[in-house]
Amino acid sequence: MRLFLLFSFSALMLHEAYGFTDEPDRKALLDFKSQVSEENQDALSSWNNSSPLCNWKGVTCGLKNKRVTRLNLGGCQLRGMISPSIGNISFLISLNLSDNSIGGTIPYEVGNLFRLKYLNISFNFLEGEIPDNLFNCSRLLDLDLCHNHLGGGVPSELESLEKLETLDFGANNLRGKLPASLGNLTSLARVSFSKNNLEGRIPDDLARLTQLVHLGLGENKFSGGFPPSIYNFSSLEYLNMFGNVFSGSLKPDFGNLLPKLRLLEMGTNSFTGPIPTTLSNISNLQEFSIEQNKMTGSISSSFGKLKNLKTLRLHNNSLGSYSSGDLEFLKALSNCTQLQTLLVNRNRLGGVLPTSITNLSTNLWKLDLGTNFIFGTIPYGIGNLVSLQKLVLRENLLTGPLPSSIGKLSRLVFLNLTSNRMSGEIPSSIGNITWRLCKFKRLCTLSVAHNKLYGHLPQVLGNWLMGAKILDFSNNDFSGSIPGYFGNFSLLEYLNLSINNFEGEVPTEGKFRNATVVLVFGNQYLCGGIKELKLNQCIVQAQPSHSSSSKKVTIELSIGIALLLMVLIMAYISLCWFRKIKNNQLSSNSTYSSTREVVHEKISYAYLRNATDGFSSSNLIGSGSFGTVFKAFLPTENKVVAVKVLNLQRRGAMKSFLTECESLKDIRHRNLVKLLTACSSTDLQGNDFRALIYELMPNGSLDMWLHPEEVEEIRRPSRTLTLFERLNIAVDVISVLEYLHVYCHEPIAHCDLKPSNVLLDKDLTGHVSDFGIARLLMKLDQESFFNHLSSAGVRGTIGYAPPEYGMGGQPSIYGVLLLEMFTGKRPTNDLFGGNVTLNSYIKLALPERVLDIADNSILNSGLRAGFPLDECLIMVFKVGLRCCEESPKNRLATSEARKELILIRERFFIGRR
Repeated sequence: MRLFLLFSFSALMLHEAYGFTDEPDRKALLDFKSQVSEENQDALSSWNNSSPLCNWKGVTCGLKNKRVTRLNLGGCQLRGMISPSIGNISFLISLNLSDNSIGGTIPYEVGNLFRLKYLNISFNFLEGEIPDNLFNCSRLLDLDLCHNHLGGGVPSELESLEKLETLDFGANNLRGKLPASLGNLTSLARVSFSKNNLEGRIPDDLARLTQLVHLGLGENKFSGGFPPSIYNFSSLEYLNMFGNVFSGSLKPDFGNLLPKLRLLEMGTNSFTGPIPTTLSNISNLQEFSIEQNKMTGSISSSFGKLKNLKTLRLHNNSLGSYSSGDLEFLKALSNCTQLQTLLVNRNRLGGVLPTSITNLSTNLWKLDLGTNFIFGTIPYGIGNLVSLQKLVLRENLLTGPLPSSIGKLSRLVFLNLTSNRMSGEIPSSIGNITWRLCKFKRLCTLSVAHNKLYGHLPQVLGNWLMGAKILDFSNNDFSGSIPGYFGNFSLLEYLNLSINNFEGEVPTEGKFRNATVVLVFGNQYLCGGIKELKLNQCIVQAQPSHSSSSKKVTIELSIGIALLLMVLIMAYISLCWFRKIKNNQLSSNSTYSSTREVVHEKISYAYLRNATDGFSSSNLIGSGSFGTVFKAFLPTENKVVAVKVLNLQRRGAMKSFLTECESLKDIRHRNLVKLLTACSSTDLQGNDFRALIYELMPNGSLDMWLHPEEVEEIRRPSRTLTLFERLNIAVDVISVLEYLHVYCHEPIAHCDLKPSNVLLDKDLTGHVSDFGIARLLMKLDQESFFNHLSSAGVRGTIGYAPPEYGMGGQPSIYGVLLLEMFTGKRPTNDLFGGNVTLNSYIKLALPERVLDIADNSILNSGLRAGFPLDECLIMVFKVGLRCCEESPKNRLATSEARKELILIRERFFIGRR
């Protein structure tokens, strides 16, 4: 018996001495459980002293010593923190806590787990820095900390993990530069630092990572040229460089150096030069994205060799030369039978839309050729692309009808043909596109605005568009009555039927009850509808039984209509006068009726103060006549916006606030800066506070591009505007003026049009802003209106207002802006004085000395050889001068000016070969 007890005691001592007891592990795990929120402990209900440790959920024990070797609690919806006791589970090889809601920091004690090979704490809410002690785990093969809130830099101590094969620090808040010591981790096969705040160049030392298969660098602030070290990664299959500040050109032998790539994402950088033709040597390439860069040259037909290509994103570059050969690559792409996405919009592609487009892959579901210089007609064979869900051909020069074969595209949910020259009727076959995708929660969009389409809207449209979100038929020649089925589209958010020839009564049911959803202005034969549409009431005419009665009724009806028109005219004038008096009587504490449709009740002074970091100078964008503009981040909307804070101490500022709200609340145009909301509140001292919130224009004002020498270096554009870009902006601005003067239900004069009030978006598209002194053009009584302008003391900006502004003339000043855009000289330049003005300066120079007066940056903007620059500039200047004629009646109308500028653009940049 003594021998047995001695043997048992010795065995127990050996068991404890060599770790053959689970007590430390049991205690550590129960400590871990205690740090999990009680409402989430159900997943760990088996963790109790009545159950064997190795049977606990997520726990795996070793076969010999029964110590915990693996802990897998991924996706258990755990909340709480990681207990430092986790470091006492000394035999742990694998720890997986991914996809939970664990917060706090990574315990320093994790570094005690020297046997650890696999550590995955991804998709949690961990904060703080990565602990140095973690790098004592020298046996680690897989380290995944992605999708947390970890801060600090990437530790240089990583180099101690020499066996590491997978490293994922993506989607955190890491900052600083990548340490060169990463080059020592020569076993790495998969690395991701995507979605952080890392910056600087990629270290050359990384060239030693020759085993890399996956490299993620996307959505950081990395800079410099394409990293030379990456060219050493001949085994690389996945490379993501999206959303950085990389620049420079790519090596011509790019495809030979990285032959195994399957996915290559390089979009949203500043890469320049041509796309290497050797990409066609990457035989397994499935996705190539280099959108939103500065790539030039042609799109090579060699892409047709990539049999496995599924996605090709080349949009938002400067590819093409406005010539017919630009679209030859489309024929070659017909060999890519797996192609699903093709985006080449916003480039310089010219020529006729080829019929070869109909031979593209039947797997293609997204095709965008928009905002180029493509002309011709849409081929009938477009119906062959049976998988197509999104088709965009907007902002080109396409003519002819919409082919009836469009009805074969049974999956189509997004069709945008805006701003072309298409004609004809909408084919009835479009009704064959039945709504089969509601189960996929896809919303339909149809836009055919700014074309020459005509006829009635077919009844069968109602079959296709039942799930419609956005419908735009504006600026065409459609006629007939407005179909009532639009009112039944429950998901509809925007229906634009304006500027057509629709007639009859506007429906009043369903969506037609909301004037912010439905736009119908510019249809002179429409009547009725809800009162917010401001249409005439419909007149019901009875049918007489005798011809003599008919004649009598006709005469009486004519007299009645004449009297009614007189009453309406008098009522309109009285209403305008009443509004003026009422606005003048509003107190500073009122909730203004003119802002009722734009004031957002949740936008307060405190909210805007936080969004601008206390109106910090670091967020200052600029200043204007009546206020200061700040950049702001609105967290509830997750949007960066521009906030114009009114200086209410400045005389006329409050009136400017009211005028801008009144001017913008009912007008919509793609080249107007969008007023999102307004703030009418008080500041911390109880003073009145007024602010207007607009969408942010990332490329600033036209003024800073025309006069970069006057801008501080940090905000100065990196280059100058080309001749073509200036023409585009000129067309953008005149398009707005045509809309304001001709197509608004109450025509509006801007009154302060100048370069600082023309803002540019990320694509350098022009948007007109600042309607603080806009005025309605009351055509019923122009003389009294202009006298009012004179007496009101509104003068606009010196140099941009016409000479008759104070003498009862019409405030038309577009010509001055146009001349400044192409001379680079302000109308207030020191050159001008006395009898010498910007206008006379240009008149004296034309035509022989046109290049002498042109902005030098245009002359040096890299126009191709043989371009008739002088001829183009002469035509532009003549349009500008005609818009500046001394007598208002001799000035070129906005509609005519827009047509002439478009013709100039087409002649010199589209029609030339």
